[in-house]
Amino acid sequence: MIHQFKNNGYNIVIDINSGAIHVVDEITYDFLGLWQEQGKDAALDQMKKSHPEVSEAELSEIQSEIEQLIADGALFTEDNYEPKIADFTARPTVVKALCLHITHDCNLACKYCFAEEGEYHTGKRELMTYEVGKQALDFLVANSGSRRNLEVDFFGGEPLMNWQVVKDLVAYGRSIEKEHNKNFRFTLTTNGVLLNDEIQEFANKEMANVVLSCDGRPEIHDLMRPFKKGAGSYDIVMPKFKKLADSRNQDRYYIRGTFTRNNLDFSKDVIHLANEGFKQISVEPVVAQETDDYALREEDLPKLFEEYDSLCAEMMRRQGTDKDFNFFHFMIDLEGGPCVYKRLSGCGSGTEYMAVTPTGELYPCHQFVGNTDFCLGDVWGGVKNTEVVNQFKHCNVYAKEECKNCFARFYCSGGCAANAFNFTGSILGNYHVGCELQKKRIECAIALKVHNAEINETKEA
Repeated sequence: MIHQFKNNGYNIVIDINSGAIHVVDEITYDFLGLWQEQGKDAALDQMKKSHPEVSEAELSEIQSEIEQLIADGALFTEDNYEPKIADFTARPTVVKALCLHITHDCNLACKYCFAEEGEYHTGKRELMTYEVGKQALDFLVANSGSRRNLEVDFFGGEPLMNWQVVKDLVAYGRSIEKEHNKNFRFTLTTNGVLLNDEIQEFANKEMANVVLSCDGRPEIHDLMRPFKKGAGSYDIVMPKFKKLADSRNQDRYYIRGTFTRNNLDFSKDVIHLANEGFKQISVEPVVAQETDDYALREEDLPKLFEEYDSLCAEMMRRQGTDKDFNFFHFMIDLEGGPCVYKRLSGCGSGTEYMAVTPTGELYPCHQFVGNTDFCLGDVWGGVKNTEVVNQFKHCNVYAKEECKNCFARFYCSGGCAANAFNFTGSILGNYHVGCELQKKRIECAIALKVHNAEINETKEA
């Protein structure tokens, strides 16, 4: 099975099961499309009729090249992943990452916040104590098996509202690393309002990554990310974000935004952030119900596709210059890539990755927090709700009907389970708008890789 697409002047063919990428001319592109639809012989006959300008000798040469690629396992390869599913679903639960909800409170009132300003559908505003966080780290160590590298994200609400506990938990984590042969990789997600020099210095020493929340242009950011009394936050956080990004040598951070129906021209927000000097950028689509006036809708997809293509073209123009930047959703590894289990199941929510509330309850991920049907247990007693864990163990691209024949399945790994549940009532469903945007981003990411390879070949020549 192959997938074909055109992007910014490139004719690209993906062999879905092997992951091979081919850049071809128009004739070969058409030939391959017919080959997949009709088979080799019918495709050859059709090519003779539809492309009379191409000689039989040329068509024969193209056919030979295609047949060689098939023999080499780079075209029309068989799917050898599905047989691995039985072993995959029977795997033991080894937890490698926690999202610590240090605060269920926030000093902003972002309009699209799925966490309801940190309350997470509970109506309560809470701070995690050091004792709960310490137990969470002990739970992670005890349930991580032989895995050495463990990830802990300080999340909220706004985690800087509970900063002393963050610092104390990092110190505790570092104090037990050697004893248990573990290495903690701490990360922090912040809206930046409380960011200062002391926090920046600590983050640069201890945080492997920092996520800075900013939606782009001032008017867009302030519309969706105001203070509770309505004032905008852009002018307060932007200077702090620039300072922190520069202090980390424009590495090991992301400035992360959300676009909504209010800025379908979101590529302008990405470019705004790039022009402000940021090199690591992620601006992602809002996930909201259609009843929300800012929600993305099916009819918005053509415009959003244009925006991704436009952004891709701009990044191509900037590649190799001092104006280039990384865009999270266009970053893709075509060589190593994730392991086979990641390709089948994605982030590992509910099995390898869990969220911890301020009071110590465990959930499959931060987006499920507050939905008690998905509570897995707590950091003292461990995972008790094995039925839900088993549901997540069986959540993979072959368990989802819409994923089975999708070209993107080994790149997106079936998409977000929380989004699927929120839109279909099942973690085995598919959030259609999200799927379509993901497929477009994958195509742009591959086109960027092709363009970058072309530039490098030109330099080497």
